[in-house]
Amino acid sequence: MPAPKRSQSERRNPAVCKAIVIAVQPPEAAEADVHRSLSELKQLLLGLDIAVVAEVVQKRSVRSSPAYLGEGKLRELAALTGGTGEIPRGPDARRADRAAREQAEPLVVVADDELSPGQLRNLQGALGVEVLDRTAVILRVFASRARTREARLEIELARLEYELPRIRDDHTLGDREGGGGRASRGHTNVELAKQRIRDRMAAVRRELEQLEASAAQRRLSRADTFRVALVGYTNAGKSSIMRQLTGSEVLVEDRLFATLGTTVRPLAPPATPAVLVADTVGFIHRLPHALVASFRSTLTEAREAWLLLHVVDAADPAFRAQIRVTEQVLADIGAAETEALLVLNKADRLGREERDALAREHPGALLMSALDRRDGDALRARIDAFFAQHLVEQTVSVPYARRGVLAELRDRLQVVREEYGEEISVTVRGTPEALGKLAARLAGG
Repeated sequence: MPAPKRSQSERRNPAVCKAIVIAVQPPEAAEADVHRSLSELKQLLLGLDIAVVAEVVQKRSVRSSPAYLGEGKLRELAALTGGTGEIPRGPDARRADRAAREQAEPLVVVADDELSPGQLRNLQGALGVEVLDRTAVILRVFASRARTREARLEIELARLEYELPRIRDDHTLGDREGGGGRASRGHTNVELAKQRIRDRMAAVRRELEQLEASAAQRRLSRADTFRVALVGYTNAGKSSIMRQLTGSEVLVEDRLFATLGTTVRPLAPPATPAVLVADTVGFIHRLPHALVASFRSTLTEAREAWLLLHVVDAADPAFRAQIRVTEQVLADIGAAETEALLVLNKADRLGREERDALAREHPGALLMSALDRRDGDALRARIDAFFAQHLVEQTVSVPYARRGVLAELRDRLQVVREEYGEEISVTVRGTPEALGKLAARLAGG
């Protein structure tokens, strides 16, 4: 896959790139929520080595104005960026757009919303610098974190879907005609660029379908295996809990979207029957729909799990809003009905009174710290107890001539007792599906 073209801001030295973040606060939005969202945006930008030097918030009833901000606030912002503060028209718009993309100073303006193509163009023309929106930032962060082929393709597809409607406003393409078209009229550069994007999207979808077919076969092979999926807001500590439960050396970093791919590992020490644990991509406030749609494989793990571990950073003042975000995404992917255990992580950062209050507020939840082995053992006990509910007990007779079956039986089922007489009588506990396969195996001779 050819590397995507990098924007002007990405080609600069990232260590010195600076940003001004902007937001609109509608009447129904609490000031604390707006600043919390901005704080999250700053963390995303920090992950791209972009330092925020100023923020501009305007209280207004609509976000749909031609330049996102009102005229007065736009001029105020332009004084910081060196722009005119006026939306350019006609040929001036093209020159202003090109100048914004090629400006020498390492400064970008970032809106904490998804902007329309027109708003993006108007802001760049009025401010004289490159403008990004929240969706573009999230896409860039995801692209910088992707490690697997599948994740890279999923992110590329989301990026192309985001870019396609914005091609019409990319004045760097010009109006010159290319080849093809009817009556020798030819296609404009914009039309050709759109066709190239559509062709690439089709190719990416085909490759993703092939990868998904392979993943579906792997999931089918473990369809009757107990599965747990870790879900939750990004940076809630899912990877640390994954380490506790499986002993695997998964990446643990204190930053948003440190991991994107799906990691599947068995519980350690091994459970009988086996239990697989999947660590999935984290969610975020206003996660772009294109990314939710693209990350099919990792989200399928959540949809097909027997149990979800909904991991929450209990020390984050915004954790209740983050719970709602995760629940909404789970509903969007069809996993809302899957049984879930709320795991209030990072409880070691809370005082006794805060812990007691959370225990009263969420009586069925588990307060824990992923850094405490005893808490990890308590979580493991909750998982074991959950799956024990799905086991049934049955006694089977195994002829001595078939005693080789016993080894397989001990691997896949819990052996309660063995008695030796004319045949070997074995009492086992397992899922109805596993017991059915055992009966068919013994009946088959």
